[in-house]
Amino acid sequence: MAALEIQLASPRGFCAGVDRAIEIVERALERFGPPVYVRHEIVHNRHVVDALRTRGAIFIEDPGEVPEGALLIFSAHGVSPAIRQASDERGLQVIDATCPLVTKVHKEAQRLAREGREIIMIGHRGHVEVEGTMGQAPERTHLVENVADVLQLEIENPSQLGCVTQTTLSVDDTRDVMNALVNRFPDIQLPRKDDICYATQNRQDAVKRLADEVDLVLVVGAPESSNSNRLREVANGRGARTYMIQDAEEIDPAWLEGVEKLAVTAGASTPEHLVDGVIERLVRLRPDSHVQRGPEIDEGIAFQLPSSLR
Repeated sequence: MAALEIQLASPRGFCAGVDRAIEIVERALERFGPPVYVRHEIVHNRHVVDALRTRGAIFIEDPGEVPEGALLIFSAHGVSPAIRQASDERGLQVIDATCPLVTKVHKEAQRLAREGREIIMIGHRGHVEVEGTMGQAPERTHLVENVADVLQLEIENPSQLGCVTQTTLSVDDTRDVMNALVNRFPDIQLPRKDDICYATQNRQDAVKRLADEVDLVLVVGAPESSNSNRLREVANGRGARTYMIQDAEEIDPAWLEGVEKLAVTAGASTPEHLVDGVIERLVRLRPDSHVQRGPEIDEGIAFQLPSSLR
């Protein structure tokens, strides 16, 4: 059998918004001591959440679960005004770890609503980020996931229509839906390209470059992670056999039979030590492996911490 060539995608793993959100919880625990309450999982990764839980973070969904006056951190996915109001009513000390790119979309939805527009939200039903964005103007917002949803839309005034998207989608993910929206509603105000998350697009582009060259792609990410699921779909769409795993223990040795080239990538909420663990196990399973680590791409994005934690 030929030696196994393992190629690491770049960029991969943590994005600036995830880095910031995790650091917010870590600093809050250091500064204020446990317990620190967090609304929803701070990011969608079991290993990250479990590590913070052992340090004293308590993850909740309803601000009503938090003792009055306690500290509550909003997750990177953002929250609706209703959640903010419920937190205020309990007198909670709030630190906002919402990704700045999500905050940007919230402000765009608020602007469209002020202008009297109906809003189309492109995203995945039930995803916590989508719920937070739609909550900015719930009476004006319609959710679409695909072209079929666009064809079923009933809009009161098509000339007064705007669009926002879930940030963990890519330009590729939304292209067909946006084209369908423009075909049905020529006057619709589409989001700017820079409203799409840079990290989602960059990670998908890296996978595309590798998927055409390898026999197998492993995506390290959580089942709840939207951007990790999209990476799996992108690789599958390029014809590569693809599996999503949460850590090295989920690798099935049978997957490697007959494989000569393999690519490894990771979703934006996956810490690098999980990728390292995957590489180590692959090398143990195939001692003939050769790991190719290309130049690490600096995405040049960093977000400031809230002023209360600087």
